[in-house]
Amino acid sequence: MKLRVLVLICALAVAITISAVNFYFRKSWYDVAVTFSATITTSFVFFYYLIEKYIVAKIKIIYKLIHNLKLGKDLKDAIGDHVSSDPINDVEKDVQDWARQKKSEIEGLKKQEQFRRDFLSNVSHEFKTPLFAIQGYIEALQDDMDDPVMMRQFLDKAAKNVDRLSYLVKDLDEISKLETGEIPINYSKFKLNELIKEVIESLEFKADQYKIKLVFKEKYDEPTMVNADREKIQQVLVNLIDNSFKYGKEGGTTAVRIYDLHDQVLVEVTDDGIGIEEKYLPRLFERFFRTDSSRSRQIGGSGLGLAIVKHIIESHQQTINVRSTEGIGSTFGFTLQKVKQSAFPVLPVLKS
Repeated sequence: MKLRVLVLICALAVAITISAVNFYFRKSWYDVAVTFSATITTSFVFFYYLIEKYIVAKIKIIYKLIHNLKLGKDLKDAIGDHVSSDPINDVEKDVQDWARQKKSEIEGLKKQEQFRRDFLSNVSHEFKTPLFAIQGYIEALQDDMDDPVMMRQFLDKAAKNVDRLSYLVKDLDEISKLETGEIPINYSKFKLNELIKEVIESLEFKADQYKIKLVFKEKYDEPTMVNADREKIQQVLVNLIDNSFKYGKEGGTTAVRIYDLHDQVLVEVTDDGIGIEEKYLPRLFERFFRTDSSRSRQIGGSGLGLAIVKHIIESHQQTINVRSTEGIGSTFGFTLQKVKQSAFPVLPVLKS
């Protein structure tokens, strides 16, 4: 339709021009009318034939090529039998869609490149700090140090930095395998409250060192069955509770709570520590992200604990979130698939 209108406009322009010239020389309206009619008809047919043959036909070929390539056909098979009734508009639409897709891909590549740069910069920085420390202590020991007490202190500090490097390498390897799916999720049904009690017992000594009280109330004695990877959920709990120690306060409390959400279980780890500014919350699960770099490096850790937690929970097709108020404390919560009690039939007791 648009093509015919365009051809008609061209023919009309030619007819008006020729008719105006004819009227200028002959001064006859009859001749102008005949000339106008003949010219517009001839011009329309001529222009339509030329545009249809040399332009529209080529556009149809291009459209068929684009359409079939979008369907995933090979280039040699791309020229198929599909022909649109309005190839000009369809080609325009397909080109716009292609442009939007490429723009989105380019933006995605830019984000990936920026992420790669940030990641390499963070890794480099995290490795430099302990490496330089180890190098400094070794050089000091090589200078014929005679004080055995000082030598022991330097060796202990070097050993701590070696441990930090080991944690970094181990956590980097683990998060890489989690991202690529190399570490499978081994689902099993287990009692979540028993696992939490085990984790709390294993961390009691560390809690005493930080002078923080661990709380898991007796009301959770009723078995709460979940379907998940027990070992990985244990790691999640350890990481979250350990994180609450690092950013808690002396004499404070870390509490673990369970909430029934019908077909899910919500687990929350709450502390009454320094809290987190709201602007930092969206980035909290990023690798190596620290709200306070100086404090984070003093208390140690790889900077990957929360990122690992996020990957483990998302590998279970579940969600994790955080809410925090600066100066009041933070709460990390994650969901797990609940196993309904009906899924565990009670075997009848046979009477003798």
